[in-house]
Amino acid sequence: MRYLLEKAKVQNRFGDERCDSKFSFIRWFSLLSAVLIAVVALGVGYIVTQFLLRESIERDSMLTAQFIQSIADAEVNHAGVPLLSSMGELLAYTPQSAPDGSVVAVDERIKKTRNEFLDHVAHLPDVLLANVYTSDRTLVWSTNPALIGQHIPNNHELEDAFTTRHTVASSRIKVDNQRIEQQFRWLPEELYIENYVPLLDFDGNVVSVVEIYKEPKDLNARIQRGYVLIWQSVALGGVLMYLGLFWIAYRASGLMASQQQQLIANETFVALGEMSSAVAHSLRNPLAAIRSSAELTLELSAPPIHKNINDIINQVDRMSQWIRDLLVSSPSLNGDSEAVDPLAVIQEALLAFEPQIKSANIQVECDIKQPPLVVSRRVLLTQVFNSLIANAIEAMPDGGLLRITIEQDSSQRCLHLTISDSGKGMSQRQRIMAFKPFYTTKQGGVGVGLMLVKRLMERFGGQVKLTSCEQEGTKVSLRFKVATGGKQWSTVY
Repeated sequence: MRYLLEKAKVQNRFGDERCDSKFSFIRWFSLLSAVLIAVVALGVGYIVTQFLLRESIERDSMLTAQFIQSIADAEVNHAGVPLLSSMGELLAYTPQSAPDGSVVAVDERIKKTRNEFLDHVAHLPDVLLANVYTSDRTLVWSTNPALIGQHIPNNHELEDAFTTRHTVASSRIKVDNQRIEQQFRWLPEELYIENYVPLLDFDGNVVSVVEIYKEPKDLNARIQRGYVLIWQSVALGGVLMYLGLFWIAYRASGLMASQQQQLIANETFVALGEMSSAVAHSLRNPLAAIRSSAELTLELSAPPIHKNINDIINQVDRMSQWIRDLLVSSPSLNGDSEAVDPLAVIQEALLAFEPQIKSANIQVECDIKQPPLVVSRRVLLTQVFNSLIANAIEAMPDGGLLRITIEQDSSQRCLHLTISDSGKGMSQRQRIMAFKPFYTTKQGGVGVGLMLVKRLMERFGGQVKLTSCEQEGTKVSLRFKVATGGKQWSTVY
């Protein structure tokens, strides 16, 4: 006993050392989660801001192109120049290409229409520079007169506008002094936008392109406010996510610490259980001597004291049963499994309870055919059947039917054994508490029978299920793993 107490102390001390050297979950989680959330937040913020910028630029470019197209159509309709049906043709027109007739009159009308259109373009809001290109990529008009007549080669955006016939837009922050067409009258302070608006002829071909450089101050201000809102939202969301995850991790760490302490306590309880088993084992011989003495006294005594002696014998039997339950439930169940014949174990259990079965006028019905060997240990499986049969007998004090069936599932890997009785049954609360340790409804019961059955079944990969209704009986279903490689045999009880 002193050895067992020392063992419990050693286990406690070992558990404390493990707690001191445990992995710092909170610290590492805090660091890694902060880094990951920061990376994700930066990535999301960058993607959203770029999306905002791109959508804003495309929207502004679309409005600019629609405005220029509307002005061009209005001026052409107002001018009514014969044979020239679009502003693109008017901008690309030269006197040499005019038809025969009053050339001077046509030139004047074309000149007036062009000037009115170009005047509207020059006075667009936030315009840094406006240029007009013909199909040979020559600047025929510009708000910077020094650029007129220049030929612009290797301009990819201009080429895209001529070939795709769609508006081409791009944003820039710094002025490229190497590009001839970017000779602004003043340098932009913020983001500026470059738009290429193609103008088509009657056949749908691009005959001229209007290039607009804008520094949209109002749009820039809105984009900046959008940036601020996006990054504030990302930062707030990242902080809230971090705090939420940290709280969950903190709670989890606390639960793990509590469970670890519980594990240490369980190890101590195991040692104390071994000590209890030793005490219980030591009591068996004195109880056997008391019972023998009581039986001898019963034979030699007068009838008036027989009742008291029988009470002594009954109480000794009850204490002996408690001790047997304690000795079976206390030892460690980590031993090796073996292939067990379930029918043989059932036969032994029924034979052991034969006097009680006959005394209670209980009818036994077995439906067992060709059961395979199962994974268990014979001594432990005997305890399982003893507990279940004893419960069934106690549930039928006035007689009834005890039925035992065995069947194998379709996968041939599991065996289902059912023990049912026609006794008084159980209430809902009793069913819920049935497998709880030390819960019992019997007078003087210990409450380890069904708990022990559950432990033994789960130890060898099995399961136990209980169904019961009041006044209708109880059914306990056991699910065993079939022993692979074990011999198959046939027995009928």
